[in-house]
Amino acid sequence: MILDRIDDYRRTLESYSQRLLPLIRWTPTEHGNVEVLNETADFYRFFDATPHAEFLFSCVARTVDVDLPAETAFLAGYDTFKKQVSALIDMPDRVTDLLFRFLRQNNGMLSKRAREREFVGLTNDEADEIQSIYEKILPTLGGGKSSAT
Repeated sequence: MILDRIDDYRRTLESYSQRLLPLIRWTPTEHGNVEVLNETADFYRFFDATPHAEFLFSCVARTVDVDLPAETAFLAGYDTFKKQVSALIDMPDRVTDLLFRFLRQNNGMLSKRAREREFVGLTNDEADEIQSIYEKILPTLGGGKSSAT
């Protein structure tokens, strides 16, 4: 979540550190770090962290209100896909996972190359049925970002 808002995160951190920087004496080290030359503990002991707390709250709120429901819906749809494909044809989980990823990347269709290489054992009817299963569960997938994608 923070990576999605990295510029906001940087601005939040800088909202305090930029005001402090002129008060801190430092020198670069040979290893790319800095050595602080004056006493700075009082600058950080009781600072106003309101912007930091508000940013963190907004990240947690989005995670709870948006990301978790989307991920839950995605996983439920993915589980439905796996169960329905398993009921149709017996294949190892890793192949079902690969099949799902191919469908997800190609708008619900198996490419000719995928059919001829990775899924050569599927009949045309099985491939059509699997694409139909994917199409039916597609609305439940939402924006989930599970590792299955």
